[in-house]
Amino acid sequence: MIQLINPYNNHPLTEKDGGYADDTGAFFPKIEGAVRFVKDDNYTENFGFQWNTFQKTQIDSLQSNHTQSKDRLFAVTGWDKISLKGVDVLEVGSGAGRFSQVVLDNTDANLYSLDYSNAVSANYRNNGHHGDRFKLFQASIYEMPFPDNSFDKVFCFGVLQHTPDFKKSVKCLIDKAKPGGEVLLDFYPVKGWFSTINAKYIFRPFTKRMSHPKLLRLIDKNANWLMKLHYFFHKIGVGKIANRFLPVVDITRTLPSNLSKQQLRELVVLDTFDMFSPEHDHPQPIARVAKWCNEFNLDVKFAGLVTYGDNFRVAVVKGIKR
Repeated sequence: MIQLINPYNNHPLTEKDGGYADDTGAFFPKIEGAVRFVKDDNYTENFGFQWNTFQKTQIDSLQSNHTQSKDRLFAVTGWDKISLKGVDVLEVGSGAGRFSQVVLDNTDANLYSLDYSNAVSANYRNNGHHGDRFKLFQASIYEMPFPDNSFDKVFCFGVLQHTPDFKKSVKCLIDKAKPGGEVLLDFYPVKGWFSTINAKYIFRPFTKRMSHPKLLRLIDKNANWLMKLHYFFHKIGVGKIANRFLPVVDITRTLPSNLSKQQLRELVVLDTFDMFSPEHDHPQPIARVAKWCNEFNLDVKFAGLVTYGDNFRVAVVKGIKR
């Protein structure tokens, strides 16, 4: 059991009145299964709206023909059920719990899952039935309610580029791992200036300022013709260039091929909203992230691209804390 602390003064927390309190009287309520250390009105409001709207969309166990989350987690980590029995695992940036569900359903680990947004409510609705093995928190990556050197394994998937300070976020994650503990990061990579010449970075200065319901309605209204145009460009052999400038997710390169029409459209709308709504989007070169990890006492064992599922690839840095 990891001792919880007040992340603002490092004082130990104890259970009290349906939440947690320290010896100064500071109190943090437990609401919908998650201990709340922050307010909802922060730079991740879009993700709270997104994952409470699309609560089930990326949860493998709730979708037919859908193992993308499981494929990705085990391709990146190489974990197995036996090796994680009784192990304390920290997940940062859990959203609606797509990877929480995979860890809880497929291993015997104790999972401490954290998100800055109120997506923790969706995660609890999806995974709260796992009981004491699952502990959920709404808190900042920069002010986590755990002492340093606490966890056997720490993972953060698809989140770091959406934090205000990527490098500082990496340090905070490594700090929470025990010496000898494993840290696994996956994130959006960038290879050069050309990586940011596409619709996502052209339109984001405007779309991230739109109200979230308005942006979602706009995407949903235009999804059908954008999908048709995406497939047309792909069919005639110009998709690699032309589709970069369509304001829709890259369907053929990022989404599973065996989905029903309804599943595909829902994922297109979700992932397109995920492209255009975040306050922060700071992709990084893999080598730079590996360098930062080394600076922060992580002995990097792998830094590169990992392939999973339908030949999808994700940028990964992982290693052991010194």
